[in-house]
Amino acid sequence: MNDSNALYQDAIKQFAQAAHGHGQLAAATGEAKLDNPLCGDRVRMQVEVASGHIAAVAHETKGCLLCRAAASAIGARAVGQDEAAIESVATALENMLKNETPVPAGWPELSMFEPARAYPSRHRCVLLPFRALLAALTESRR
Repeated sequence: MNDSNALYQDAIKQFAQAAHGHGQLAAATGEAKLDNPLCGDRVRMQVEVASGHIAAVAHETKGCLLCRAAASAIGARAVGQDEAAIESVATALENMLKNETPVPAGWPELSMFEPARAYPSRHRCVLLPFRALLAALTESRR
């Protein structure tokens, strides 16, 4: 398998195409828009928080397969989580990419990003949706 095929394997393609959580929320309590000027990825993340937990999440993501797959993983897995849990997953994902630590607990689909370890310039693409989600959660507390 060549380097490109390892990085953009089927799981990433499938998650990006599924676009779990794509769209907008009618009653968002928090929203954040972030971009990666180096590659052009842009994420708009919205959350509805109730009783300290994510009740709904939606995103509009324009970017590479890695960024879109990460946003889709959030759409599939973030509902029911609190801010501390999302912070923990984001930190664990960053450590997985940079330090080759295990896949974040409870999010097995994030193993699809293990090949990105070898491409430090692509780490920001994977992490951008998580940073946008955390910013939206911060916004929801205001």
